[in-house]
Amino acid sequence: MTTRRQALGLLAATALLPLAPRLVFSAAPFSTVANAGFYRFRFGKYEVTALSDGTLALPMAAIYQNEPVDDLQRKLDDNFLGKEPHLSINAYLMNDGERLVLIDAGSGALLGAAAGKLLRHLAASGYGADQVDAVILTHVHADHSGGLTADGKPQYPNAEIHLADREYRFWIEREGVTSVTEAQKTDFQRAHDALAPYIAAGKVKRFADNADVLSNIGSILRAGHTPGHSSIVLKSDDGQRLVFWGDVIHGDHIQFDAPDVFVSFDVDGAAAIATRAVALADAADGRYLVAGAHLPFPGIGHVARDETLYRFIPWNYVE
Repeated sequence: MTTRRQALGLLAATALLPLAPRLVFSAAPFSTVANAGFYRFRFGKYEVTALSDGTLALPMAAIYQNEPVDDLQRKLDDNFLGKEPHLSINAYLMNDGERLVLIDAGSGALLGAAAGKLLRHLAASGYGADQVDAVILTHVHADHSGGLTADGKPQYPNAEIHLADREYRFWIEREGVTSVTEAQKTDFQRAHDALAPYIAAGKVKRFADNADVLSNIGSILRAGHTPGHSSIVLKSDDGQRLVFWGDVIHGDHIQFDAPDVFVSFDVDGAAAIATRAVALADAADGRYLVAGAHLPFPGIGHVARDETLYRFIPWNYVE
């Protein structure tokens, strides 16, 4: 119960409110500063920098194949991803103190303003394109090779380009290609345009299936998404591995629980399914770090088995 003394004190305090200073909040404009677009970490003696090329809002329920669209959309909704989830485009820079090696080169101007940000983010991370000694391509799709070249000129003038021999033979020599769709015609032209100045300069180097690309950097043939699609393996001195997956996985939910769901831009969907099953089991059993080109940026983490099959566990953030 409020006493008379308390009531009088409350009335007095209320009477003094008009005399109290008013708090004034100044309006602040929205910031125009973009996200940093890079994340740096140490892996053994190596410095690794994840670089964002941007994100694309895509109708993934329609792009995923082998399950009903409504079921796929329900799963996306259950994970708060909606009808057009943003799919990250990630590349990775490795520095061993002697050389800079870029794994995949982003899309350049090929996919619109939402992407093509890799060079800006590379500069923000403290490096220039002319400092890159080598670019290793997991495969030659536009979102991985389009950033190599602009207006016919190499964006990485001092770099050699490394890609799987199978990949070169398919996209450049068109080995075994008997017919192509209109979409594939575009893909072949983009592949040619991206690599042409480096081929002319004698700077394209091909590696064999499962072969070392450079010292301490190996490869694993993961064919299906493209014929020569390869994961790239960074090996530390203590035996640890960091596997740059390329396009084994698109997104961090659907294909971990349903590896038999492929995507419409797989060159060979059945082979991609078989490859994904092997890659997921190997990552879970090996407990090594993976870096995915289309996992949410920075795309680094582990694969673990769970009650539904697998799940992706993002690496704990370290400042």
